[in-house]
Amino acid sequence: MSSADTIVAIASGLGYAAVGVVRISGDAVPRVAIEVLGALPPPRVATLANFRGEAGEVLDQGLALYFPAPTSFTGEPVLELQGHGGAIVLQLLVARLIALGCRAARPGEFSERAFWNGKIDVTQAEAVADLIGAGTAAAARAAVRSLKGEFSQRVEALQALLTELRIQVEAAIDFPDEDIDFVANSRIHERLARVFAVCDALQTAARQGALLRDGYTVVIAGKPNAGKSSLLNALVGDDVAIVSDEPGTTRDVLREQVHIDGLPLNLVDTAGLRLAGNAIEAEGIRRARREIEIADRVLYVADLSKPDESSVGELKEQLAALPRGIPLTVIFNKTDLVPGAAATAHNEPPTIYVSARTRAGLDVLRAHLKESAGYVDAETAGVVSARGRHVAALARARAQLDHAAMALGQSFAPELFAEDLRLAQAALGEITGEFGSEDLLGAIFRSFCIGK
Repeated sequence: MSSADTIVAIASGLGYAAVGVVRISGDAVPRVAIEVLGALPPPRVATLANFRGEAGEVLDQGLALYFPAPTSFTGEPVLELQGHGGAIVLQLLVARLIALGCRAARPGEFSERAFWNGKIDVTQAEAVADLIGAGTAAAARAAVRSLKGEFSQRVEALQALLTELRIQVEAAIDFPDEDIDFVANSRIHERLARVFAVCDALQTAARQGALLRDGYTVVIAGKPNAGKSSLLNALVGDDVAIVSDEPGTTRDVLREQVHIDGLPLNLVDTAGLRLAGNAIEAEGIRRARREIEIADRVLYVADLSKPDESSVGELKEQLAALPRGIPLTVIFNKTDLVPGAAATAHNEPPTIYVSARTRAGLDVLRAHLKESAGYVDAETAGVVSARGRHVAALARARAQLDHAAMALGQSFAPELFAEDLRLAQAALGEITGEFGSEDLLGAIFRSFCIGK
């Protein structure tokens, strides 16, 4: 791609800093460099220069780095001006470049040009944004692996296996007179089994990467005074929520993030579920139910010290009022007030006994949350930075492979088998952008910060 526009943006963070970076990309870069610097710097050499305004006045002094096409991040001529980090200085420099014919870059436009010019694929572009926004060391390492192309290479390897299968089935379709017994061919079954194994491993790595990036959203719900806010404070390790014996203290949604062995846990404390006493409490309960509907898991807290609220019959009635199908764990809180209560866990539904006040049972709860999220050691080999769309695309590819395997084992039709493989490849192509629509690509790059 060759764009008529030369774009410019501040590539460093906002606010005061020791160094501020202005990035320019496009065919006009050599001309603009001569206007601002007096000469075009030698390629890939940090050159001390004065950054001059229209009248020749010095706007700033710093380092200039020139990257000629196509050996630059975007594949176009790129100039980076590294000056002082004052906001006014950087704005004056950008205004000067715009006056010389540059255009203010859109969010993600530098990475978008790198994609269109074949410098990176979409997963690598997304990894750039993920690395910038990484909240943990594990997430940053996963983003680096994707940025280096590991995720793309694994997708391409799966594509190659599917291509080999398609070649064989196409041979059966194109040469029917050869009487190729496709179904009985053991190599077909072996290759299909290999495809499933590679796809499953990639799905696991992508799910882990998505967890590292987006976190696991856990909503704490239950009746008033069950100890929801106390449980939030215990998990966070700080008094972030007001705790009171007065029912209905929590009126709005309170969000906090903690990490469990590298897993980002998005905790959401909500208003107690009951018949509202006033309009404000009613709105809090409405918001609580909305959060429950979209949670990855709900911790339904019951007060173990109140038999009328924690009995089997009463609890079943409370849980029946929740949306059907939500991942749910029952938390019996206040074991410190019930002699003989143990910090144990049970299944069907998962049930954990804790004391938010004494912290008893919290280790069991943390282990349960990691297990329910499907989280493994963040340092496990193969974890790559991934997003929800990657996980969804892999799920679609897996579903098409399941359909292909079913067709192979039943009334086999080579044309249907080949079509399933083609659709699986199309789903995988969406991950790297090979078959991505312009709308999808636009939405991806618009989510980036300006300057990337």
